[in-house]
Amino acid sequence: MNLALLHDDDFIAPDRVRLSGRRFEHLAGILKAEPGDSIPVGRVNGNIGTGRLERLAEQEAELRVVLDTPPPAPLPLSLVLAMPRPKMFRRVIQTVAALGVKDIWVINAYKVEKSFWQTPWLAEAALRENLTLGLEQARDTRMPNVRLRKRFKPFVEDELPGLLQARPGVVAHPGTDTPCPTHINRPATLCIGPEGGFIPYEVDKLMDAGCQGVHLGSRILRVETAVPVLIGRLYDSCAN
Repeated sequence: MNLALLHDDDFIAPDRVRLSGRRFEHLAGILKAEPGDSIPVGRVNGNIGTGRLERLAEQEAELRVVLDTPPPAPLPLSLVLAMPRPKMFRRVIQTVAALGVKDIWVINAYKVEKSFWQTPWLAEAALRENLTLGLEQARDTRMPNVRLRKRFKPFVEDELPGLLQARPGVVAHPGTDTPCPTHINRPATLCIGPEGGFIPYEVDKLMDAGCQGVHLGSRILRVETAVPVLIGRLYDSCAN
C-alpha cells in the first residue's frame, strides 16, 4: 500500500481521519507506524497529501491530514474488456486502476462462460475494493467507473459507436494485418477479448462499429498480460 485511500466516512473532522480494518492493519502491522510518523494519503476523487499519526489504538488509528497535491492525470482511454476468468478479473481490474484507466466496460463474448458473471468479484463492494488496491499501488485517487454489459450485440450496436466518436477504437486480435500503434497519447478505446479471443463474428461487429483490428505480433498472450502491454504501448505515461 503506497498510499492510504481515504473515503468520506473516514473523516471525523475536516483535517482528521480514523482508519480501521485493512488500512489500520497495514499501518500498525506492516509499516510499524508510531505516533508522530507520517504516511502518504489521498481522498477518493480528491487530492493527495500526508497523514500524521496522532493516535494508535488496538483496532483503529487517527491521523491529521494535509491534502494539497493533485493526483496523477488519468489516461484518456476507454477499456472494453470481455469478462475474464474470475481470478484473472480481480488482478486485471487492479492493474487497470493502477495504470490510470478510468472508463472500463466489461462485456460478454461467445467464449465467456456464463458462470463467470456469477463471480462475487463483480459485486459493487468487491469491485470498489480491487479498484482501491490498484489506486493505492499507483498513488492515485480518481476512482474508475466500471460498467457491466452482459449482452454483446446491444452494446456493440447501441453504445460502442457513440463511445468511438469521442475515442477512436482498436480491437486487439491475432491475425490482423496492423501492428498495435505506439505512443498515441490521445483519446482512444481499446477492445480486448477473452481467453481464446473474440470469434470472427464479434471482430466483424466491432469493426463495423468503427474499431480497427491490431495485433501484438506472433505471440499469443494471456489477458492479464495483454492488458498492460497494450496500454503501455499506447501511452507514454505508463512508462514514466
